[in-house]
Amino acid sequence: MTRKERQEARAERYRQFAENAEKRATAAFNASSAAVENIPLGQPILVGHHSEKAHRRALQRSNGAMMRSVHESEKAAYYRQKAEAVENNDNIYLGDDDAIERLEEKIAELTEKQERMKATNKIVRSKKRDEDKIAELIALGFSHKGAENVVVNGALFPAYMLTNNNARINAAKKQLAKAKSLATKEDREYEAGGLNIEECYSENRVRVYFPGKPDDEMRAKLKRNGFRWAPSMGCWQAYINRWTLDLIKDITKSNQ
Repeated sequence: MTRKERQEARAERYRQFAENAEKRATAAFNASSAAVENIPLGQPILVGHHSEKAHRRALQRSNGAMMRSVHESEKAAYYRQKAEAVENNDNIYLGDDDAIERLEEKIAELTEKQERMKATNKIVRSKKRDEDKIAELIALGFSHKGAENVVVNGALFPAYMLTNNNARINAAKKQLAKAKSLATKEDREYEAGGLNIEECYSENRVRVYFPGKPDDEMRAKLKRNGFRWAPSMGCWQAYINRWTLDLIKDITKSNQ
């Protein structure tokens, strides 16, 4: 299963959680109404009357059910937000099957944006006639009204925007270089220090299989170095990098 497929499956699970919570909210709301359906609207508790205890119990059941309804409605909203967040997550991970292609596209888009901002500033700063500036900005992709506003106001892309965008380009290039490097390495499995190790470069993961549950000190050490327990696989895993691989060497030596 690809990361995209896992992402879609996770979003679907959240949507199902939301639907179930909405059903429980509806059921609780109906129970709240049913608890007081035989009590006339606005009827006060008749203190000392034989109906007092039953009236109070009915109100308690109604209030309790209404609180459950509110809680489940909030839970449904929470899971729907989680589903939307998962669906809208377009981050690029090195373990993605299309990581290299998407990173190359990202770099191209950011580079085009950088050149467009620089060209815009150059046009605005030039001593050409406003009409010529507007024409050149339109050629860059501005609407006529947008180009007029830029020229009339002398609007420039601030230096920090150019700096930040350039930093994003450099970061994406580094990520691309790593993705290409990982793509050339073969996955490997081996045993060391009584542990089974998987270096899964195709998924950018390193996994450690212990023969039993590690002690508190080892678990804390793993967590400090970016490892997390993966119940579905029965192992501790982390992203592959110099630090996680160094930790593997360290713990396998200490186990020998």
